[in-house]
Amino acid sequence: MGMTNLQPNLEGKVALVSGASRGIGKALALALASRGCAVSVLAKSEQERENLPGTIHQTVAEIETAGGRGLAIKCNVRHAEEVELAVSRTHEEFGRIDFVVNNAGALWMKPLVQTPLKKFDLLVDVNVRGPFALARLAAEHMMVQGDGGHILNIAPPVDLALLPGRTPYLITKYGMAMLAHGLAGELAPHKIAANNLWPATAVESQATINHQLGTRENWRTPAILCDAMLALFGHNKGEISGRDLVDEDWLRECGVEDFSVYSCVPGGRPLYIHGPKAVAAWEAMGGAGK
Repeated sequence: MGMTNLQPNLEGKVALVSGASRGIGKALALALASRGCAVSVLAKSEQERENLPGTIHQTVAEIETAGGRGLAIKCNVRHAEEVELAVSRTHEEFGRIDFVVNNAGALWMKPLVQTPLKKFDLLVDVNVRGPFALARLAAEHMMVQGDGGHILNIAPPVDLALLPGRTPYLITKYGMAMLAHGLAGELAPHKIAANNLWPATAVESQATINHQLGTRENWRTPAILCDAMLALFGHNKGEISGRDLVDEDWLRECGVEDFSVYSCVPGGRPLYIHGPKAVAAWEAMGGAGK
């Protein structure tokens, strides 16, 4: 495919990013704002906790300090009325919706017999139902606008070999992935694209820290996902819609050759959670994910 636009001009565009009070979601929101995009920052956190630093207001403050436009909206994606309010407030404030980034995720790395039904309900609500609601409501605005849009789910390519031992979690993450594939077909006539994006390696986030999934030597910074997202949003939507994208593979396709810049520690050894080495890595860590 050759080179694509790795730093697109997104002036006048509007994005909603879920789970954007910290970690990967915050990085994605800041990256969009840095390219001129107005960003609605969606998450539950309005107050910091010791093991969960960051709030929606802090993310918006950083966006505004850098000269961007942000809107903090408290939104638990499990609550339909909060998702509905987030979409309507975004449209009222900024006048349009161009991008949805379904980043909010619930993590649970246990076999089926060790998963209470209440925990599975949480996984379904956060990883499938929430993204479904956000995509559905935002797509309605995109369809009326008539000039397209893009829905991006932070979800993995389906790899059945990874299911045993983490079936409940992956049922829901693969459900999230199916959502993007279905939307790509359903919304194509409206020039609305849908994709999945997933890290090839463990990425530094509150999840990898709190769950002790390797060490900083094994992690890449969220910048690799940010660059992959921007390259996606800067690309011709019709050509790319419906694909499962893995950050490293996609950026290589876009002409990026040096991935050492993304290591948290110079000379670090990234831990691959996708591809041929993934099963062994997930076993070693007791699982890894968003």
